[in-house]
Amino acid sequence: METESRKAAAPGCAVIIVSYHTGPCLMDCIRAALAEASAREVIVVDNGNPPEVMTTLEAMAASEPRLTLLTGHGNVGFGKACNLGAKATTSPHLLLLNPDSVLQPGSLDGAMALLGTRPDIALYTIRIENPDGSEQRGCRRNLMTPWTCLVEAFGLYRLGFRRINLNHTPPPAALTEVECISGSFMLFPRPIFEKIGGMDEDYFLHMEDVDTCLRVREADGTIWFDPAFSATHVQGTSETTKLYIERQKTRGGMLYFAKHFGGWANPLVALVNLALWLRFGLIALRLGLKR
Repeated sequence: METESRKAAAPGCAVIIVSYHTGPCLMDCIRAALAEASAREVIVVDNGNPPEVMTTLEAMAASEPRLTLLTGHGNVGFGKACNLGAKATTSPHLLLLNPDSVLQPGSLDGAMALLGTRPDIALYTIRIENPDGSEQRGCRRNLMTPWTCLVEAFGLYRLGFRRINLNHTPPPAALTEVECISGSFMLFPRPIFEKIGGMDEDYFLHMEDVDTCLRVREADGTIWFDPAFSATHVQGTSETTKLYIERQKTRGGMLYFAKHFGGWANPLVALVNLALWLRFGLIALRLGLKR
């Protein structure tokens, strides 16, 4: 009874799911979100899915009042699609949830009950797990800067410099403030999302989550990781090729460093950009040799 009353008192949340040829995991993602009482609105933004998937989504939306399907705009990129979803909702909180992320039962309801008591939290995430239950890389991170990228690229963490990703460190036992989180699960109070201007639509795919974390921190907002709740992030379900994904990561990284760290004019950024293109070239070569 007490648990049910806490759920009823929790603020409502709009869950925004952007899908592009996600595959069967999309339905698992939607059903898990709809199973949470605090998910007052679930918005699926269709950036491109095959006809049979659209037929299923339309049938689900017709039978579930909380589910809305936004379609017809084409593949506008992840950030712009998130903003389209946010504009179509009214709930006081917004959850950006990857379409290949499946909430564990009670995770969103528990998170929303917590946020109802913590108005100081500007951005919140839960433990994002691989299918084997291990913590996923990028779930909790230090903020990406030219220096931290060079530390990773050249293995300088072996000399004691801090790394970007924290999944190699002991997981915290309680709610913990962090500098950066993954875009797999980003939960905002709506006023914070609107204060920072939503997602930066200049990013088509990748790095928009890091950019968002930086802008939240610049707006004096705090970012928190909560190990009490979890979601499984399957990854690799989209039909998009690995080479395309890597190209978008490279472009997104360069855009991020241009926006916030001076671009090529900054010698450290120039080194990072060269490292990014070298990495992409090696991946492209390796993929080409496999054919």
